[in-house]
Amino acid sequence: MPAIKRGNAEIYYEIHGEGDPVVCVGGWGSFCHGETNHLPWGLVDRHKVIILDYRGLGDSTDDTGLEPSLDIYADDIIAILDHLELTNVHMLGMVGMGACLTQLVCIKRPDLARSMINTGGWATVDRHLEDHLSLFLDVHKSMGFLAFQRLVSIISFEEDYYNKNIGRLLGEDGVWHHLNGNVSTHQRFVEASVKHDVLNQLKSVETPALIVHAPLDAVTGLRTTKPIEEAMPNARGFMLEGAAHVIAGKALKQEFARLIQGFYASI
Repeated sequence: MPAIKRGNAEIYYEIHGEGDPVVCVGGWGSFCHGETNHLPWGLVDRHKVIILDYRGLGDSTDDTGLEPSLDIYADDIIAILDHLELTNVHMLGMVGMGACLTQLVCIKRPDLARSMINTGGWATVDRHLEDHLSLFLDVHKSMGFLAFQRLVSIISFEEDYYNKNIGRLLGEDGVWHHLNGNVSTHQRFVEASVKHDVLNQLKSVETPALIVHAPLDAVTGLRTTKPIEEAMPNARGFMLEGAAHVIAGKALKQEFARLIQGFYASI
């Protein structure tokens, strides 16, 4: 299985499909190991899609001697692209941490970034978001994975979708299952995420960007996504009506897929 060495860590990655390359990264999980069905619809059919296990998840190891920082995870993405000798790559970051990492790649290595799409992201952390992320971790530590999973699912999915899909969202193999039994990695994710502050740096990033706003997002929402759009000189925004923190459900997934391909065709 492909992996690259990064100091004392090994970073696992996969490549699926053919076409213009896209790096797709999400929140506290992975699209690897048979979970490409969670990628945006049609992405693998049209593109070469690069996905990875974050440090401490799946088949990627971590160097816990390093102070947690999203720069480390972003540098892992950059190292994979350099290893593959790829440039001019679409950066697709979804649901929190993934959005932040694509911002950092655009800042650090604009030669790698053909475009950037963000959903559920932030460029700086307010007290509301910091307390959300910290509470998720506190519940995981004190009450266990299943309690954490239920809390984050209730907050992250639209109510009707949650009610109709609770049977497959919750449980040891349900959403965010990559963190099951892995509190230490979860803690490092949170410690890194709450320090993310690149709003001023984004003002000089020329990468074409699409920032998707979710009106039902109780975790991030317009107060954190709108400033990303406003900071980046070549960014446009789109209000995805009916969407919560996680874009879920057939109609919204279809709309999101159309939105992605329309944006790629326009740049």
